[in-house]
Amino acid sequence: MLTRNCLLLFLWFVFDKGSLSLVRPPGPPLSRSRLGKENPRSLAGSMRNGASGFQRVKRGWVWNQFFVLEEYMGSDPQYVGKLHTDLDKGESEVKYTLMGEGAGSIFTIDATTGDIHALRSLDREVKPYYTLRAQAVDIDTNRPLEPESEFVIKVQDINDNEPKFLEGPYTASVPEMSPVGTYVMQVTATDADDPTYGNSARVVYSILHGQPYFSVDPKTGIIRTALPNMDREVKEQYQVLIQAKDMGGQLGGLAGTTTINITLSDVNDNPPRFSKSFFHLRVPESSAVGFAVGRIKAHDLDIGKNAEVEYNVVPGDGDNMFDILTSEHNQEGIIILKRPLDYETKKAYTFKVDASNAHLDPRFHSLGAFKDTATVKINVLDVDESPVFTKPSYEMDVYEDSPVGDIIGAVTAQDLDASNSPVRYSIDWKSDLDSYFDIDPVEGTISTNELLDREHIAQHNITIVATKLNSPVLTSRVAVTIHVLDVNEFSPELAIPYESFVCENAKVGQVIQTFSAKDQDLPQNGHKFSFKPSEKDINNKNFTIRDFGNNTAGIVTLQSGFRRRSQKIYYLPVVIQDSGYPVQSSTGILTIRVCGCESDGSLLTCSAEAIFLPVGLSTGALIAILLCIVILLVIVVLYVGLRRQNKKETLMTSKEDIRDNVIHYDDEGGGEEDTHAFDMGTLCNPKVIKEKLLKENRDLFRRDVKPETKTGKNQLPVSQDSADICNFINQRLKENDVDNSAPPYDSLATYAYEGEGSVAESLSSIESLVVDTNEDYDYLNEWGPRFKTLAGIFGEQSDTQSDTTTTTENRL
Repeated sequence: MLTRNCLLLFLWFVFDKGSLSLVRPPGPPLSRSRLGKENPRSLAGSMRNGASGFQRVKRGWVWNQFFVLEEYMGSDPQYVGKLHTDLDKGESEVKYTLMGEGAGSIFTIDATTGDIHALRSLDREVKPYYTLRAQAVDIDTNRPLEPESEFVIKVQDINDNEPKFLEGPYTASVPEMSPVGTYVMQVTATDADDPTYGNSARVVYSILHGQPYFSVDPKTGIIRTALPNMDREVKEQYQVLIQAKDMGGQLGGLAGTTTINITLSDVNDNPPRFSKSFFHLRVPESSAVGFAVGRIKAHDLDIGKNAEVEYNVVPGDGDNMFDILTSEHNQEGIIILKRPLDYETKKAYTFKVDASNAHLDPRFHSLGAFKDTATVKINVLDVDESPVFTKPSYEMDVYEDSPVGDIIGAVTAQDLDASNSPVRYSIDWKSDLDSYFDIDPVEGTISTNELLDREHIAQHNITIVATKLNSPVLTSRVAVTIHVLDVNEFSPELAIPYESFVCENAKVGQVIQTFSAKDQDLPQNGHKFSFKPSEKDINNKNFTIRDFGNNTAGIVTLQSGFRRRSQKIYYLPVVIQDSGYPVQSSTGILTIRVCGCESDGSLLTCSAEAIFLPVGLSTGALIAILLCIVILLVIVVLYVGLRRQNKKETLMTSKEDIRDNVIHYDDEGGGEEDTHAFDMGTLCNPKVIKEKLLKENRDLFRRDVKPETKTGKNQLPVSQDSADICNFINQRLKENDVDNSAPPYDSLATYAYEGEGSVAESLSSIESLVVDTNEDYDYLNEWGPRFKTLAGIFGEQSDTQSDTTTTTENRL
C-alpha cells in the first residue's frame, strides 16, 4: 500500500499541472503512513484534462487529516484548516466546496479562501472523527478544476471525563479470622476519554475509607484484607470507599468513587456457653413419660449451623430417668422424662449436661474443647396419687354351679403416698350387668352372687375399682378375668353301640374288638377314661376287658373253642370311669356274636346281621336300605298303574270317536241374500232330511258302542203346539237315564228345540233321524273283511230285537 501511494505521488509531481493543497493549522504531526493518500481518480482526471501527450502536474504537499479540539468554548467558530490549490492565483477564479459528514451544519468552508471552521463545540466521546470531501471548481462555470479530495477531521481529546464504576456500589464477603492478603473482590472503573492520546484514560485506584482493614491494588483494583483475625462477633459490617483517578493520579486528573459493603462471614470460632453453671428444676411425680421437665440453654456467638448445639446428659445419677433434646427453633435443651417418677422412692436427681457444637472447624481445634458443662438438679414433687394394684390384671377360676357366696379370689391395692389412706373396692356395674359377682369393699375378696353355668357363659370379664378413702376422686381400675370351670356332670359312655363277633376257633388272649368312650363334659386337661369289667361279671370265664391306657380298651378272650350251637350271643358288661371331679362312671354292654371263620380268622358264616358287620353295616343301616327298596317298589307300581289308566283314556278320546264335534266358523252370514243360495223349504221340513239320509244308507249309529234296539221306548214326536219346553227336556232326560246302550262314561246330550213360531221349524237332529228297527245290516258284509265282525254283531242284534231303536246324538 505504501509503495502504491508513493508511485501515485511521484506521477503527480511529474505531471504537475496544478494541485489542491490542504494547509492545516499548527497541530500534532501526522504519521508518515497517512501522507500522500489520495483518490486514484484524481490522476485519471488530470490526464484527461491535459493536452496531447503527458503534462507534468506540479502539486504541493498534500495533507488529508485535520484536528479540532473538543469542547471548544470560544465565541467565534473554531478554525480547523485551509484548502488551497495551485490553480488559485488569487484572482477569485476558484471556488472551494465541502461535502461529507457535518458539511454545512458542523463544518463550513470559505468558498474564496478555502478556510474551514467548526460552527459548534464537538464531543469526542459522541463522535471521534468526521470524513469530508473537498473540491476546487471554476467560479464561473462550476467546472471541477481538480478531482475531489477526501480528508478527515479528527476531534482531539481533552480530559473531560472522570473514571466511573459502572457496577457500583458493590457487596462482598470474606470469612472472619482470615489472614492478611485474603482476596475480597476486584473493582473496575471506566474512563470515556481517548486511551491512545495522553493520560486522560489512565486510571489509578486508591482507598479513601476502610483502612487499615482493607487495601486495594492501584493498577488492578483488587481489594484484599489488610488486618489479620478480624472477628465477626466484634464487627461484622465494613464500608470501604474506593477512588479511581485518571491522568495517572497526577494533579488535575479527574476522579470517581464507589462504595463497597464488605461483610465478615461466620466461622465456628466460638464454643457454646451456658449462662449459668447450675440449673434448678421441679417435676411432679405424676408426670407421664415424655413430659418436658424444663429447658436450659447454652449460647453460641456464632450464627447458622455454626451455632447449632448438641446437649447430652453425662452418665450418672439421672441418665436413666431423664433425657435432653435440642429445640430446632431456639437451640434450647429440653429435658424429657424417660421413666415414671416416685416421690416415695427418690425425691431428687442431680446430673450434669454437656453442650457442644455439632459442626466443628478443624482450624480452631487448638483453641480447646468446643463445649461447656452445667449441673442440673431436679426435685420430685409429691402428688396425691390413686391407689395402685399389686398386679396389672387378675385371673381367677370358679366351678360352675358353685353355691352363692363362695369366694373366688381377692384383689389388693394400696396407697403409696405418705398418707397411706385406706382403700375401698367396688365392681364397675357396666362390666357385671347381671350381678353375677360381689366384692368385699374392705378386703377385696370376690364371691359369687348367682349360680354360674359354663355352658351359658364360660368366661366373665369384670372391672374392679379401688378408691382412696380420704380422696374419693382418686380411683384406679384393674381387669379381672374369671373362668368358669366345668363340673363333671355327665357319665362317660361307649362311643358307639359296638357289636363284635368271635370266631369259633378263637384262641385264648385274642383281642377281638377295640372300643372307646365319650363324655359330654369338657375338662381342662382333656378326657381320661379307664375301663374295667363289671364286678357282677367278675367270674366271666369267656371274655375280659383290657385297658390300653390311651382312652381305649379291648375285648380279650379267656377260652378257646366257642360253639354257636351252644350259645350264639354273649353280653359283656364294661365299667367306664372318667377322671373328672367328682368322678363319674357308667356301665356299657358289649354284644359279642359267635361266627364261623376261616383258619386265618376271616369271617365265613354267621347270622344275616353278622355277615354285614365286618363290612361295617349296622342294624340301623340295614333297615334304612330295606325301607328304600320298599319305597322304590311302591313308586314303580304307582307308575305302571298310571300308565295303564292313561292308555284307556287315550282310547276313548282318540280321533276315531264319531261323536259330534263342535266346529266354529268365523264367517259372517249374508243376511237375506243367503235365502237365494239354497232351498229354505228343506229347513222347514225335517222329514225331507230324514228321507234323504235313509236313501244314502248312512250309518247313524254310534261306532264306539254296540247298538241295541230299545224295547218299549218310543220317542215321542215333538209337538209343534206344545209350549212347555221344560217338560220336553225332562222327558228326554229320563229316556237317556234308562237307556242301556249309553256309554259307561259321561256324555253330553244336546236337545235343540226352538219352540213355537219358527219358520224353519225344528233344526234339531233329535227327530230328524228315526231308524227303522227292521233295518238290514247285511250290506256291511259287502264293505270288506274289516267289517265282518261288525256285521255279525248287528246281524244278531237285529234278529232278537223288534222295537225301533233311536240313537241320541252325544256330543263330548
